[in-house]
Amino acid sequence: MIFNFVGFLLFCFSLHSVEIGTPFTKKATKVVLCGAGELGKELTIELQRLGVEVVAVDRYEHAPAMQVAHRSYVIDVRDQEALYHLIRKENPTFIVPELESISTEALLQLEAEGYRVIPTASAAHTTMNREKIRKLAAEELGLKTSPYLFVETKEALYEAIQELGLPCVIKPIISSSGKGQSVIRNLEEVDAAWDYAQTGGRGSSKKSIVEGFIDFDYEITLLTVRHKGGTTFCPPIGHLQIDGDYRESWQPQPMGREVEEKAKQIAQAITDRLGGTGIFGVELFIQGEEVYFSEVSPRPHDTGLVTLISQNLSEFALHARAILDLPIPLITCYGPSASSALLVHGHTWSICYQNLEKALQEPLTELRLFGKPNVEGHRRMGVALARGDDLEQAKYKARQVTETIQIETE
Repeated sequence: MIFNFVGFLLFCFSLHSVEIGTPFTKKATKVVLCGAGELGKELTIELQRLGVEVVAVDRYEHAPAMQVAHRSYVIDVRDQEALYHLIRKENPTFIVPELESISTEALLQLEAEGYRVIPTASAAHTTMNREKIRKLAAEELGLKTSPYLFVETKEALYEAIQELGLPCVIKPIISSSGKGQSVIRNLEEVDAAWDYAQTGGRGSSKKSIVEGFIDFDYEITLLTVRHKGGTTFCPPIGHLQIDGDYRESWQPQPMGREVEEKAKQIAQAITDRLGGTGIFGVELFIQGEEVYFSEVSPRPHDTGLVTLISQNLSEFALHARAILDLPIPLITCYGPSASSALLVHGHTWSICYQNLEKALQEPLTELRLFGKPNVEGHRRMGVALARGDDLEQAKYKARQVTETIQIETE
């Protein structure tokens, strides 16, 4: 009886141990969001719903998350000294990276001083570099991956192709949204692929990873949430990428129970090794009954935008709860759902979206316009969301939204 009473007291204490202060006061629970894109915008909204003060930081003015944050700064988050001094000035409760291209050296230094980085500074440092994360997954953890080699010269690329065969994929070791990534199908494409990898990467490194091509059946993102109560998985998300950049996603991706269990085991192994709390987007290739690790992002994933309509708790709500050590209850999937990215092409600082009343006339469709101020080439400017009776209907409805919207640029 005494044991049960003590357990009850501990249970009550755990339920009331999380405190959230009021924004703009000395007791505010404050997040500095490093990167203020569309994913950061949705995370900011979820954090503010829980009373958190959010400071958004990015390299350009009027980034999406800046439009909803309590305040913002424009700095180059790759600049170690600038990022370090901004964090020391704001003195946040949490530092939350939203993008790959960030000074992880500053994060490591700040974490050593006692600041809490989400999920950890080490996780951000490891996952931003394809060489580090691939070696961790394949060589340390023994996870199945595509065959790979690292190259620093065009001559080494030709040698890698000879060993790995064609087709193969080349990616800068540090990049995002498919920048610098190419599929090489014949030797005539090597020079252009090498040049693109050199210009599309971020940071000073000229090194690239060359991967042997896996003829996979489909690829998934397994959103994996590490939180105070353990590890929770969202239903698998299928997705379409073009040149390494997300175009469509859908949930739940149909797959066998045993294959899904293998995917969860791989996701748990890599996220346990990275540690910390928060949501991870684990990308996996599925070939028959085999599951191959591809990449992992220690933050909300662009393919997870579908969860804004598919789940009771979106990936952003889950990330916010995990950051704040709040409970992650049962995740409910509402049914077949899909997202479709809205791309805008051109070179302009003036963008107007038209025909929205027709685009959104179907039931169970939604639209998020990110509010990005400009386009240089092509850029993801919004996302359509839809639910349907089955996945094909959900995908069709989401595509219809993006295809019906008219874009006016000057």
